Amino acid sequence: MAQFDPRRQPMRIAPHALTAVAAVSVALLAGRVYQPAKAEEAPPLSQIEIAQLEAQAFAAGGTPAGLTAPEAIPVQIRKGETFEQAVRRTGIAPEEASAVAATLSNAMDVSSMRAGQRFETAIAKPRGGRGDARLIGLTMRTGPASQLTVSRSFDGALRLRALEEKVTHETVVLNGKVEGSLSRTARREGAPAAIARVAGRLFSHKFDMDRDIKSDDEFTYVFDRTVTENGRTIDSGELLYAQLKGVTFYRFQPAGAREAQYFDATGKNTRSAFMRTPLERGFRISSSFGFRRHPIAGFRKMHQGIDFAAGMGTPVVAPADGVVVEARRWGGYGNWLRIRHPNGLETGYGHLSRYGSGIRAGQRVRQGQVVAYVGSTGASTGPHLHYEIWRGGQRINPAGVRTEEGTVLAGADLAAFRAEKARIDRIIASGGERRSGAPAMAGGLRPART
Repeated sequence: MAQFDPRRQPMRIAPHALTAVAAVSVALLAGRVYQPAKAEEAPPLSQIEIAQLEAQAFAAGGTPAGLTAPEAIPVQIRKGETFEQAVRRTGIAPEEASAVAATLSNAMDVSSMRAGQRFETAIAKPRGGRGDARLIGLTMRTGPASQLTVSRSFDGALRLRALEEKVTHETVVLNGKVEGSLSRTARREGAPAAIARVAGRLFSHKFDMDRDIKSDDEFTYVFDRTVTENGRTIDSGELLYAQLKGVTFYRFQPAGAREAQYFDATGKNTRSAFMRTPLERGFRISSSFGFRRHPIAGFRKMHQGIDFAAGMGTPVVAPADGVVVEARRWGGYGNWLRIRHPNGLETGYGHLSRYGSGIRAGQRVRQGQVVAYVGSTGASTGPHLHYEIWRGGQRINPAGVRTEEGTVLAGADLAAFRAEKARIDRIIASGGERRSGAPAMAGGLRPART
């Protein structure tokens, strides 16, 4: 983590002069002049590679006498604490902490650092346990692909360096087979959480994510992301394409539309007016609509909803746009939520652990918005979601609800969609796409007194 710059050794003239005279004499005696061998020029190193070599060189030089090997110590500035005070908590002397703060102040305003700011330090401690520790290096990230480092050279001086990694913008084609849940599989295969969440929400319009998705079902995601030269993802873009069990989604924004939407290969909007389930991942149906033996009362009773067994705190999303009618405690339902939708339907959610941000009576919600979290409040034997759908004041079977899908593109929108679809298809055929980003940049080295 810390970057180091070994000090060059001074050149001694006399030994080198004698060596040169001896070499010329040998060449003259041999009756010819020595021609040096030619070597191929090595490719230039990046700033990150240079910094790594410097760190290795310092490590090879050994640990300062009387001190242990440097130990990585993460630090977070606490409330009411200055940067210098936070550094002192690593065990170094007050004057050394002041020197570190002074060095870092050459590149940023250390007095403006707020509570929560994190940085890494490398600290060597006295072997006998007595005395102050010594700071060997400090690294602070200043941006998604940039950082400042303070390191100690062999002569004891503190040196400051600013590094910015090269970034690459990628369009990734991710292929996989479902193992367990679709969302967890996609995450294991490298899909960012946001991408896995959007794809799961799209497929929930078409599938019962518990019953319809099986192991070994193949899926493909295409999405944008930005990665640093060491492979760290610093930004994930949009999901451009998703395919599962023959169902495809292409991202496209029609002219005049406020946001992009998803369409099938023919240009038909694949967004249904109502999602099949209010949970996107990590659930199973534990009780269906109809008569059953009540798990608490013990006798047969009409179950006027569907129960989804899920982990405590699993997000619950609105299956369609609507307005919150109730968000309150309601008897055996525990924390209860009811939403009225424009298609004449209402949905109800019971046993919630808590509500989503800003959810209260009168609040408008959008399809896919997190409105609550799974819990076990009220008459409940364990974490699950009780889900109801009402039509005309009467409860109906949620599994039987079917609604029409969106419109079909036409005219100029359809032509533009086909062009975008062809572009995405080419990316899929080629296995992905990469575009270079900003070049790496390095700040100058600035020695500071200790």
